[in-house]
Amino acid sequence: MKFTEEHEWLRVEGDVVVVGITEHASEQLGDVVFVELPDPGTEVTKDDEVVVIESVKAASDILAPLDGEITEINEALPDDPGKVNEDPMGDAWFFKMKASDLSQMDDYMDEAAYKEFVG
Repeated sequence: MKFTEEHEWLRVEGDVVVVGITEHASEQLGDVVFVELPDPGTEVTKDDEVVVIESVKAASDILAPLDGEITEINEALPDDPGKVNEDPMGDAWFFKMKASDLSQMDDYMDEAAYKEFVG
């Protein structure tokens, strides 16, 4: 897994990259009450705003970590946004994407570096 400074995680599964937010981000947000996901087939550029997430504390955007195409979304999240708090690193992934250039992941942290980053 790789981690961004925006507290997203990326996991490569075959030829797709699964994207979600970290436990740290989920704790900082508090109870998540709303998630808006992109449409599958959407072409994104790194740092595009692709997911809107709202909690009792704040609203924030999840950015595309890579250039590519959204291939699948987690259909369960809009109906059950609380999953983001229950299992942010597992069942509460946001979307899967086909990256146009996987080498963009080289810029991100591994787990040890991320743990140090959040301190």
